[in-house]
Amino acid sequence: MNKKRLFTKSLVAVAITMASQQAMAAGFQLNAQSATGLGRAFAGDAVIADNASVMSRNAAAMSLFDAPAISLGINAVDTDIEVKNITYAGATTSGQPTDLPSQSIGDVSPVPNIYYIHPINDQWTLGGGIYSNFGTKTEFSDDFAANEYGGLTDVKSVNFALAASYRINEQWSVGGGLDIIYGSGELKRSSVVSPAPGGALVDVDADGVGFGFNLGTVYELNENHRFGLSYRYSPELEVDGDMFYLPAGGDISNQDLNIALPDMAEFSGYHRLNQQFAVHYSVQWIGWSAFEDLNTSGGEVLNTYEWKDGWHYAIGGTYYLNNDWTLRAGYMHDTSAQDKRTSISVPDSDRNWFSGGFTYHLDSKSNIDVGVTYLVGEDVNVVENSSGFSQITATTRANAWLYGVQYSRSF
Repeated sequence: MNKKRLFTKSLVAVAITMASQQAMAAGFQLNAQSATGLGRAFAGDAVIADNASVMSRNAAAMSLFDAPAISLGINAVDTDIEVKNITYAGATTSGQPTDLPSQSIGDVSPVPNIYYIHPINDQWTLGGGIYSNFGTKTEFSDDFAANEYGGLTDVKSVNFALAASYRINEQWSVGGGLDIIYGSGELKRSSVVSPAPGGALVDVDADGVGFGFNLGTVYELNENHRFGLSYRYSPELEVDGDMFYLPAGGDISNQDLNIALPDMAEFSGYHRLNQQFAVHYSVQWIGWSAFEDLNTSGGEVLNTYEWKDGWHYAIGGTYYLNNDWTLRAGYMHDTSAQDKRTSISVPDSDRNWFSGGFTYHLDSKSNIDVGVTYLVGEDVNVVENSSGFSQITATTRANAWLYGVQYSRSF
C-alpha cells in the first residue's frame, strides 16, 4: 500500500470515528420531551404527571389521570458550540503545524411533541405519543482545512409510542409500552487527499426503523408523596440508504449500517410539602457503555468505542402561586459519556442545567406551559490524529439554550 493510500485510509478511519460518536454521544441525548419538564430540569418527571407528557418518562404514571388529557408543544435546542485554539498539521499544511480560525458549529433544532392519554375505567389507561429522545446537528465550514475531523453531522430520531397502565390498588400502578423509533442521519467527511469527487471520505444519507419497549411503576404513599421507576429498552437501528465509504471501495449502499441506542432507567420522587410548595427529583442512568463497535451488514467495522455510562441528577421545586399561575425551577448535573476518546466534532463534557418555567391556567381544564433552560458545558482539550499523517489539537466548549412552549387540556 503506497503512502498516499495509507494516508487516505487513516483519514477515513478518523472521519468514521467522529461520525459515529457524533450520532450517539451522551451529550446529544435529547431532554426535550415537554416544556413543563424543561422548566424544572426534568426533576421528578417520571412521576409528577401534571400533563399527558408524563407518558414519555413513565407509562405507569398514566394511572394518575381520571379524565382524558392531551398535550402538544415544541422545544427548541439552540446550541452554542465553539472549537477554538485549533492547531492542525496535515495535507493542506504540508505537514507543518498551523493555527486555524475558530469554528462555531452549533445550530437551532426544533423538537415537537404530542401526547394523548385516555382512561378506560378505574384500572386501565391507554396512551399514545410522538416525541424524540435523540438528535443533533453540527456543521463545520466547507473551507475548514481539517474536515476529515469536522464536516457535517445531522442526526434525527422520532419515537412513536403506544402505552398502557394498570392500577393494582390505591398505592401501586404498573405500565409499559411499545416504542417505534425512526432514525435518519446525514454524515459527511472530506479531505484534499481523497481521490473521490469533492474529496469525499464518508458521505452517508440513511434511515431506518427499530422497535423498543418501556416498563414502569408508580408507588403512591399518599396524595402528596409518590415515587416512580421506569426502564426503557432501546433497539439497534439498521439504517440503509446512500452510503459512500472510501476504504471499502466507495459505494456500500447495498449494506446496512447498525447503530445501537442506549437503554435508560429513571427513578423520580415528588413531595408536596404544603398547599403552595412541592419538591421533586430524578436520577437517570443512560447505558452508553453498551457500544462495542459501529459495523455494517457487510462486515465492515467502522469504529470501536471507549464510552462510559452517563448519569443525570436533577432536583427542582414547584410553587403553586394561585389558581392561575404555577411557577417552577430546577437544576440538573449531566455527566459526559466520553472517557479517554474526545473529538472536535463531539464537544461533550459534564454539564449543568439551570431551568425555570411556569404554567398559566387558561381555565379549569386547559393551560399553557413555558420552560427555559441554560445548559453550561466545560472546556475540553482535544488531541486527535490519523496514524501520524495528520493531527489536530483544539479546545471545545458546548453551551446551549433550550426553550419550550406547550398546550395541555383535559376533557
